[in-house]
Amino acid sequence: MITVPIIADLFAQGKEPDVLFWVGSAGSFDDRAKKITRAFVKVLNKANVNFAVLGTEESSSGDAAKRAGNEFLFQMQAITNIEVMNMYNVKKIVTACPHSFNTLKNEYPELGGKYEVFHHTQFIEQLVEEGKLDLSKANLEVGNITFHDPCYLGRANDEYNAPRNLLAAIEGTTLVEMKRSKRDSLCCGAGGAQMFKEPEKGTMDVNDLRTQDALETKPNVIATGCPFCNTMLTDGIKNKKKEAEVQVKDVAELVAEALGL
Repeated sequence: MITVPIIADLFAQGKEPDVLFWVGSAGSFDDRAKKITRAFVKVLNKANVNFAVLGTEESSSGDAAKRAGNEFLFQMQAITNIEVMNMYNVKKIVTACPHSFNTLKNEYPELGGKYEVFHHTQFIEQLVEEGKLDLSKANLEVGNITFHDPCYLGRANDEYNAPRNLLAAIEGTTLVEMKRSKRDSLCCGAGGAQMFKEPEKGTMDVNDLRTQDALETKPNVIATGCPFCNTMLTDGIKNKKKEAEVQVKDVAELVAEALGL
């Protein structure tokens, strides 16, 4: 059984969590992304992290509105979230969504929301370094894994190592890089609010092109660190009719499975 404390309930008991887990819209409502949320919570429980979620008090981070050009809506959403988080004295936030990560970290401060913000792969790596999570016996007999860099984690925030370090620490896996990776990675096609519209006309959809990059590494698993990327690459695998051969999984899911959670 997984435990997910609600921050309002803790405050009613006179307690404060050390970390706020920002679930995000995808992690809350998308059936596939909910599995990522559950896997990450299992990892947090395993490491005995004192965390909580906002629950129904969490609204959209405002990322999609801002990327689509609606600055007014973004500021309304952001200020509402900031007021709620400041009321609960939030200092540290972790999220499994790079879009929320980028927005909370880089765009909330100017509106009064100043927090220490982590992507979930950074946070899991920190738990390992602190000895709160032991990957020394973690094992997954899955063969080749290739990691797709989310734009808002990689190029936007210069984080390339944390997810790769976690994958490399798991026995039974071989990390294979795509020809376009890290700073030269190719977007999956979902960023900049593109997730919510049809693609422009062209010779190939971007997610199919990125999936092609991944398949060239002959992977058993394509690892992601973003629910949007997960959706786009899963669709790409379906379009290539490779569902029986290749799985698309979040790093948190792979860590949880390797730990037997």
